[in-house]
Amino acid sequence: MTRILLLGGTTEASLMARELAQAGVTAVFSYAGRTEHPVAQPLPMRVGGFGGVAGLVAYLKAEGISHVIDATHPFAAQMSRNAIAACAQTGTPLIGLERAPWQAQAGDRWQTVAGNAGALRALPQAPARVFLAIGKQGLAAFAAAPQHHYLLRLVDPPAAPLPLAQATVVIARGPFDVAGDSALLRDHAITHIIAKNAGGSGAEAKLLAARALGLPVILIDRPELPPRHVVASVGAVMAWLGHGATARGV
Repeated sequence: MTRILLLGGTTEASLMARELAQAGVTAVFSYAGRTEHPVAQPLPMRVGGFGGVAGLVAYLKAEGISHVIDATHPFAAQMSRNAIAACAQTGTPLIGLERAPWQAQAGDRWQTVAGNAGALRALPQAPARVFLAIGKQGLAAFAAAPQHHYLLRLVDPPAAPLPLAQATVVIARGPFDVAGDSALLRDHAITHIIAKNAGGSGAEAKLLAARALGLPVILIDRPELPPRHVVASVGAVMAWLGHGATARGV
């Protein structure tokens, strides 16, 4: 019997959940638990980690999981690595549902770097006003450059003091639009943007706004993963499962 584990947390995962529910496929939607109020899904949900590869192996066996769909964020590398290892150990078919990365266009002032350390090195020594659009993970790396003022946009208010000497926090949940992000950048006098190359449309507005305003963007490359089968659409996942997608053009 088909029983899917859908590793989620992205817009694509929500679309995947809707498609599975509409097709009547038995599935469980798994959230990492980093957001206090995750988006409700049309599937049974579990929230929290599995306890590494061993814990995920145990879960796959105990729950009779037949297939795993990894639709986590492109930067949730540890979860993806754990899924690859656990599925290899258990012989469970695995597919990645992954959005394409952003590509520079005419007018973009992008500098591509590896990791938060690379982004930190790319900032000027002189004080700057930085839109640090990387979420709440990894902020501590930028404490090494306290001369900058950092603008953070988070889904949830910080539960603990931030590791940054100068920071402004805006609480908001995407998707965002170009007009709103342009106003945000102007209102906070932003001089530089640091972002992860997450791809997709939900968080692209800041890059379009940066292009229009002529602002430099320091773009963090995606982490490398072991080889796995990856597709870019919900329909391709449904075809892999052997079901016809009901939402055409997704």
